[in-house]
Amino acid sequence: MESKNNFKLYLPALNADCNADISLVVADIRQDITYVAHYITQNKKVAVQKETAYNTKDFASFSEIVNRFITEYSITSIDKIAVAVPGPVIAGKSEPQRLSWTLDAEKIKAETNVNKVYLINDLEASAYGLDNDDESGFLTIHQSDDFVPGNVAVLSPGAGLGEAGLFWDGECLRPFATEGGHCEFSPRTSDEVEFYQFLQKIYGIVTWESVLSTSGLFNIYRFLRDLKQQKQPDWLTKEIEAGNFTEAIINGALEKRDRICNMTIDTFLIFLAREANSLVLKLKATGGLYLTGDIPVMLQKYLSNDKFYKNFIVSDKMEVVLKDIPIYLVKDQKTIINGAALYAAFFTE
Repeated sequence: MESKNNFKLYLPALNADCNADISLVVADIRQDITYVAHYITQNKKVAVQKETAYNTKDFASFSEIVNRFITEYSITSIDKIAVAVPGPVIAGKSEPQRLSWTLDAEKIKAETNVNKVYLINDLEASAYGLDNDDESGFLTIHQSDDFVPGNVAVLSPGAGLGEAGLFWDGECLRPFATEGGHCEFSPRTSDEVEFYQFLQKIYGIVTWESVLSTSGLFNIYRFLRDLKQQKQPDWLTKEIEAGNFTEAIINGALEKRDRICNMTIDTFLIFLAREANSLVLKLKATGGLYLTGDIPVMLQKYLSNDKFYKNFIVSDKMEVVLKDIPIYLVKDQKTIINGAALYAAFFTE
């Protein structure tokens, strides 16, 4: 696939005749909503034909969702099914913590009568999906003056904390999944020690996902409210009761409505910069850092100022490396499903 950006993915089956003009059903499963789309391959690309969304909790299995989609849209020929799941995939199986059911590629094959079914971690799929965007799909947070091609890091705070990488083999990038979001969080300052102790009483083991996610954002907020005695305004109480906390706290900070909103977002961004720093160093991601997911998109204004970058490059010895890492915000919210389609279409025969 010829990308319009700097990505050149390793897609070994791109030129295989058997992958020309094929039909794929692809899904991006999330805790509340599952997105499903029908793609066909054309000219070594994937093209969406039909797409919709279902309430995940209304179904007893993924097979029920995909069979509903096939029936509703009268899709008569399917060559492959690809499923992006919010959890680790091992030997064609996955048991995502945020879903009430498990996934098994062999079982899906039997229940859908489709012989080729692929499960892929959602952040690995998102890494593939970066190839599908042109430059308009990215916002440059920091442009390197001394860019060196290399590995790439992908960080995505959302319902959970997704982390993935792309290995640079000298010619192509090869996406891979990690479960780095479940690594333990470590505090740096005395206030952060208090925050850690606050979370430890709730979770026992405190992971980065407990800090950098929608629930993590609320954890930061309630720490500031309950332990640091920051006042909760009446308007925000109503938004929390209505289940609109994430949007409300971010918009409240953007509008400078209340001190606690800005404190919450500032703290979240410091932690985001620190975990981004760690991921980049662990992967030696000279090829760049890509921030994806709903929360970073909503925080676009904050990511564009110098505060995030200045916190990102803080290091004991590696600032000379970190300062030259290009940083991008991924504005496209369909990288997961598009990436799963690319993987199924052109990574496998």
